[in-house]
Amino acid sequence: MDLIIILAALGLLIFVAYRGFSVIIFAPICALLAVFLTEPSYVLPFFSNIFMEKMVGFVKLYFPVFLLGAIFGKVIEMTGIAERIAKVIVRFIGAKQAILTVVLMGAILTYSGVSLFVVVFAIYPFAAQLFREANIPKRLMPATIAFSAFTFSMDAIPGSPQIQNVIPTSFFNTTIYAAPALGMVGAGFIFVSGMVYLESRRRKAAANGEGYYGKGENAISEIAATSEMASLPAAEISKGKINAKDWFAFLPLVLVGVMNKFFTTYIPKWYENGFDFAKMGLDSFGTVNMNQYLSIWSVVLALLIGVLTAIALNFNAVKTNFRESMNAGISGALLATMNTASEFGFGGIIAALPGFTIVQNSLSATFTNPLVNGAVTTNVLAGITGSGSGGISITLGVMAEKYVEAANAFNIPLEVMHRVMSMAAGGMDTLPHNGAVITLLLVCGLTHRQAYKDIFAITVIKTLAAFLIIGVYMITGLV
Repeated sequence: MDLIIILAALGLLIFVAYRGFSVIIFAPICALLAVFLTEPSYVLPFFSNIFMEKMVGFVKLYFPVFLLGAIFGKVIEMTGIAERIAKVIVRFIGAKQAILTVVLMGAILTYSGVSLFVVVFAIYPFAAQLFREANIPKRLMPATIAFSAFTFSMDAIPGSPQIQNVIPTSFFNTTIYAAPALGMVGAGFIFVSGMVYLESRRRKAAANGEGYYGKGENAISEIAATSEMASLPAAEISKGKINAKDWFAFLPLVLVGVMNKFFTTYIPKWYENGFDFAKMGLDSFGTVNMNQYLSIWSVVLALLIGVLTAIALNFNAVKTNFRESMNAGISGALLATMNTASEFGFGGIIAALPGFTIVQNSLSATFTNPLVNGAVTTNVLAGITGSGSGGISITLGVMAEKYVEAANAFNIPLEVMHRVMSMAAGGMDTLPHNGAVITLLLVCGLTHRQAYKDIFAITVIKTLAAFLIIGVYMITGLV
């Protein structure tokens, strides 16, 4: 019965998320319903001392990353930087290589720290134009955008400032550059496999006489399901000469990566002995765990420099709608943070219930290797919650200490644990009820029935990559 209760709570959360209801409201409702069915008198204490504590702790750690990622994305959008980047890529690759162009553009924006949701909105106008010119079926566009932003550039390539790669740092005392060689192996596998798949789908469609608008009963409308796209630039990016301003568009993105590495290297030197508030007479604030905050501080400072640089280089373009765009970015960051934090609180309550012990013991008995156990557990919870950050937050929030102990027992570097679990978080999270998938389809003006099959294929490739690097590590010891 204990097991049935937590499975019912998880099932209910999946259902309401798929139906489009906010998990900010329903995550605590589903969790507390499970508590009520276990022991009614536990509901209020569990709400205050577990759910709220977990949720607030998540916000405390990661809200600045969500906030600056969203603001950076809005600045990139306002200044036309995304348009110039697309122009440069197209001029070097060619307008006919529409899929590769979209993949590279999305990867650049994602690896530079732009929020995934913002990347979707920024890429769509250019993807639509390129796919139309190349006469590639529009139904392949969501999978292409998902591949560009939700896979190798998000958590496989070392140094990505996306939240899925940041969260493990505070549990394993690692940095976002953890296990660089394994990360690049995984990224290479995903990139090659994904491109082969998408190109094979494009060739098959062309052989069947299917163009941008589809064919026969499968014909689609060009009108996207969101009116917001009308305000985004839709220049003919495949035409015109590249000038100095186009090259300078890359500067804010490059600076984010360079400064991220700089701060990761030098912050520990600035605080060699940590930081103790007692030296200032503020004993109640304790000491700062530098290992826990290093990557978060580095990402935040790097994104801040990226935002300021983008504004400085394109001040005239920014000043017109600065207030409205910043408010939109802040609203998006608040929503994304609270969604994930609420799922984190949900996981905290579920982990405290008797039924979770059954699940945990079952997984531990089935998968004794901590790498495999971590990858499976993270994948399952990411799929259940429809959120990579939610899945890895729940997994590490509940079992991080046990993974550290198990990794030490197996002589596995915590950097490898970081990379495996980070990549696993971006595996089965993109099931149909995932918020980013729903947003992506909405922006493209397509339905799950029309386009999700190819998104799922990309999801499978990404999931396999996490287990591939486990195999590579066990065979070669590569880190």
